Amino acid sequence: MKTSALLALGLMAFTGVMAQKKAAKSGPDQRPNIILIMVDDLGYSDIGSYGSEIKTPNLDQLAAEGIRFREFYNNSICAPTRASLITGQYPHKAGVGYFNVNLGLPAYQGYLNKESLTFGEVLRNAGYSTLLSGKWHVGNDSVAWPNQRGFDRFYGFINGASNYFDLGKYGKGPAVELVENNKRINLPPDKYLTDEITDHALTYLDEQSKTAKPFFLYLAFNAPHWPLQAHEADIAKYKGRYSIGWDSLRAERLQRQKALGIADPKQAVAARDKDVTPWDNVPYDEKLLWERKMEIYAAMVDRVDQNIGKLREKLKALGKDENTLIVFISDNGAQGGYAGSSPRRPQRNTGPAGTAGSYVYQDQPWAYVSNTPHSAYKNNMHEGGISAPFIAWFPKQIKGGQIVKGTGHLIDLAPTFYDIAKATYPASVKGIAINPLPGKSLVPVLTGKSTEVDRGGEPIFWERAGNRAVRKGKWKIVSTYPAYKWELYDLETDRGETTDVAAANPNIVDQLSGDYFRWAERTGVVEYDKIKPANPIGAPAERPKRTPPTF
Repeated sequence: MKTSALLALGLMAFTGVMAQKKAAKSGPDQRPNIILIMVDDLGYSDIGSYGSEIKTPNLDQLAAEGIRFREFYNNSICAPTRASLITGQYPHKAGVGYFNVNLGLPAYQGYLNKESLTFGEVLRNAGYSTLLSGKWHVGNDSVAWPNQRGFDRFYGFINGASNYFDLGKYGKGPAVELVENNKRINLPPDKYLTDEITDHALTYLDEQSKTAKPFFLYLAFNAPHWPLQAHEADIAKYKGRYSIGWDSLRAERLQRQKALGIADPKQAVAARDKDVTPWDNVPYDEKLLWERKMEIYAAMVDRVDQNIGKLREKLKALGKDENTLIVFISDNGAQGGYAGSSPRRPQRNTGPAGTAGSYVYQDQPWAYVSNTPHSAYKNNMHEGGISAPFIAWFPKQIKGGQIVKGTGHLIDLAPTFYDIAKATYPASVKGIAINPLPGKSLVPVLTGKSTEVDRGGEPIFWERAGNRAVRKGKWKIVSTYPAYKWELYDLETDRGETTDVAAANPNIVDQLSGDYFRWAERTGVVEYDKIKPANPIGAPAERPKRTPPTF
């Protein structure tokens, strides 16, 4: 080896040793820890601090001691939401414009591209321990798994859904397949997946506490996504609570939202869903089945909250509770209609609803309640599909008890975390040009300097499976596939989207439509009819006549 090369290697080794000594001398890194909690298919009104009757005391305490947004947006369905969340990009720009399936174009390849860095990659490079427990859903191939995209530790499942109880033990089907740090494993008998997701996260925090690094934990629950399965003791808490039916429950939640300040009494509320049968018209024996569905759903949300309580206890035990930012969101609105080209019906029911082997989901009448006071459902760009609760808690920087307009979006979370972590977002990595971040840091809103995100006049955009929307200031245009006609709503007074004012404001429609098509071109969006798969995922289907729920 040449002398110059030996000198270079020696200098590198010396620099590394000196850096380690300097880090040891300076003590632990005092930058804040960050925890991001995401739940799956939870509606806007499904936790207590947003109007629910479901018992969520831990989340409610975070809300009371932190900040809530009235307006926080996702991408309406699982995989595109996670693509934006994890990278800070619009989903097409990250390679997941449709779902985690490959439609043959870069914007629709079905896994995160190398031009879009994950928050695991950026924060690990900035000196954070990066931990993930729960659902991934942005790349099935092992080269696109979490440990390959910036996470030091991972436990959970790779695809979009999972059972919560082991089925193999009961002879009711295959075991629950999971992955931990690139190794395939199964859910142990007698374990419940929500609990296991949390317990693995707590183990990772114990391990991480032995380092001097701050940590980033992404806790991605699959609850309350179908199939509805829960501990019987949790279900029992809600026995009889839903005998009032969906109409009365929705009215209750709306009244509670107004009292809390989450819903503006001056705002128009979404019209009643005409596809939902009035509760008074449902036969008595069917009502008992419907009640059971919502009891299970509530139990699943309740169990998530219990696990968030365990997480907070761990933070306190480790002495890290005062220097940790916690953010809570949902990936989309509650799911109405049907999930595919055929009705979402139970695939297997070898036991009572809610137990291992049963297969039911919330269904539209209760999802109509979950999304109160908004219209429509998951996979739709009306407010019910793209609106989620948003809670942020950080004792050092966030004043407690705030409820603000916010108007945040998933693309804003990555720049927020990088801002708080003092992390550099690179322009290129190993010769690959990195996509710039389109979002804005939420720190000015979180710290009370503003009540909503300042985008400098830039709109927020959506497209998924032909459903499209643009939000700019108080105006929102939206269209639902297969129609390509824009509707226009003034969200300052009509977040319920009750009155389409497009005909009276053609200039605004033209302006926002122009914004949309320019964004679509630079983001790689392709007209849905040109890429539509033979078996669409999450596409609306013609609703058959309402039939009794099958258990």
